Amino acid sequence: MLTEVDNGMIEEILPNLYRAEIPLPKSPLKWLNSYIVKGKDRFLIIDTGFNREECLNAMNTALQTLGVDLNKTDFFITHLHVDHMGLVGTIASEKSTVYFNECEAQRLYTHLAGENHWEKMVELYISHGFDAEGARASMKRHPAHKYSANRRIDFTVVNDGDMIEVGDFHFRCVATPGHSPGHTSLYEADKKILVAGDHILFDITPNITNWLEMEDSLGEYLASLEKVKTLDVELVLTGHRRLVHDLRGRVKELQDHHRARLNEVLVALGDGEKNILQIAPHISWDITAKTWEEFPAQQKWFAFGETMAHVTHLEKQGKVRSKSHNGKITYSLA
Repeated sequence: MLTEVDNGMIEEILPNLYRAEIPLPKSPLKWLNSYIVKGKDRFLIIDTGFNREECLNAMNTALQTLGVDLNKTDFFITHLHVDHMGLVGTIASEKSTVYFNECEAQRLYTHLAGENHWEKMVELYISHGFDAEGARASMKRHPAHKYSANRRIDFTVVNDGDMIEVGDFHFRCVATPGHSPGHTSLYEADKKILVAGDHILFDITPNITNWLEMEDSLGEYLASLEKVKTLDVELVLTGHRRLVHDLRGRVKELQDHHRARLNEVLVALGDGEKNILQIAPHISWDITAKTWEEFPAQQKWFAFGETMAHVTHLEKQGKVRSKSHNGKITYSLA
């Protein structure tokens, strides 16, 4: 049952399992699906939204409506994107356990210690054709710079196969890297549900971008799709938009989507050598902009990274080869 409250919607999915829509202002994602599990003595919140007032107000309304006591609440964060974890630093209490995957916990700690991850990303994009001014402007507009957690969080690290129990829910952590290096889903075998974060979405396809920590992010994502396809699942709880009632059918659609994009890259390289910036306009993007030049700066950043992930995957397969000249990288058919 879907209930409208002052700042969004709350849906009861199963007894003691709820979905709260947390608005994501000015984001094409529209809202985050935050899941709230009620146990006898503790509550569990899965993903939180941006660290901004609109998200906090919606979350507080949902928690008050459901009678959730934050002093008795733990958190599970599927992955490091700020629309999923930005608010946890604000609402987690000193008594909260915050479960997070080891890979990304270490990455965040290293970043906070001073490693300049963003500058490395900018340099990488520039070497593949993104103009320097545009790259730095897009980087500065990235939501991670504006809406991240307001404090360092002492995570309780979880890995593939670990269990998290609350009430009569027995969640098994399932490593599903690809959308991010350590993305982790939760599987409840008895109830046949998969809390998939951004690993599987319905109305839109998850962004698979290039990561410094991953040699082939698309390859890992496709392997993760195969991994979850074997699970006995009747309902996929997605990170955004509508839920998925046919896991295997949606997996096939996502596989077909990436297969088509890989083919578009090969076609783009059919008439000669190109860098990533020159390949990206040949890809079919689900966006209202008619030309690559009309893409909003932030969407161009995301599309560029996704193109790079597809080209890198083809290079790993031996179908394209790269060439570096004076710090600039181009690709051609192998």
